[in-house]
Amino acid sequence: MNSKVNYGTVTIVGVGLIGASLGLALKQAGVVNTVLGVGRSTANTERALKMGAIDQVVDLVGAAKQSDVIVLCVPVAQMRAAFEIMEPHLQPRTMLTDAGSTKGDVILAAKEILGKKACQFVPAHPIAGGAQHGANAAKADLFQDKQTIICPLQENSLQDTDLIEGFWRSVGARVKKISCVQHDAIYAAVSHLPHILSYALMVSIINSEDVDQKLEHIGAGFKDFTRIAASSPEMWRDICLGNRTSILKELDQYLLVVGHMRQLIAENDGAAIEKLFKKASQARQDLDTL
Repeated sequence: MNSKVNYGTVTIVGVGLIGASLGLALKQAGVVNTVLGVGRSTANTERALKMGAIDQVVDLVGAAKQSDVIVLCVPVAQMRAAFEIMEPHLQPRTMLTDAGSTKGDVILAAKEILGKKACQFVPAHPIAGGAQHGANAAKADLFQDKQTIICPLQENSLQDTDLIEGFWRSVGARVKKISCVQHDAIYAAVSHLPHILSYALMVSIINSEDVDQKLEHIGAGFKDFTRIAASSPEMWRDICLGNRTSILKELDQYLLVVGHMRQLIAENDGAAIEKLFKKASQARQDLDTL
């Protein structure tokens, strides 16, 4: 789709890292007339205004009445309430998309609340972000050459799906379409589980009796592993609850592997440990060639 399609008035609901970055990217791409912002934090919306990510602050009712595209960039548990407020005022021309890390729960909320208007919602998940959150961390190139997943609904027309695909492509994203079931299963393994493990390691260390001594001696490996534990606790709480079935499956599998590793260490089985590590090391090196 032509990246220079004009998307008119775009409202970003939630102007944190993803939302403010999206506003900056849309403006840089020259594909919007106006970017409106909805947010809970006055300080955050003022920062988004000051940095030029949004042009004006509105509420959800105002957004529903005057937007051509609305992007929900709030924690997934907040999306149902947003749909409820917008639904009575949502114009037939307005398209909705989101940036949520889970899709099944968001789609269920959209269908239950929006009813026939659910056809105006094309679910998405930009695979972009950072350890820091809030408008202060925003950058215009956040989505450049990053993957964005779209999970079209049966109710979506091909024209509307193409419109939202073009919308995400306009900010530099590479778009891929998969089902919401596939999405939630895959990202439980490659995104949600790593965040949980990172949080867990930080909790383990800070609960230690000798926490101060341990933190005084951390190196690059620890910092790399725990970087994502600085992410938004509210967002990741909602992801854990919204995708809990898939996450629990991945956690159970991970615990089996960790249990096996513990047994090998307890048994002083160096050969088996090295064999397991070699397999993992090679697989990780192969990732860099993709």
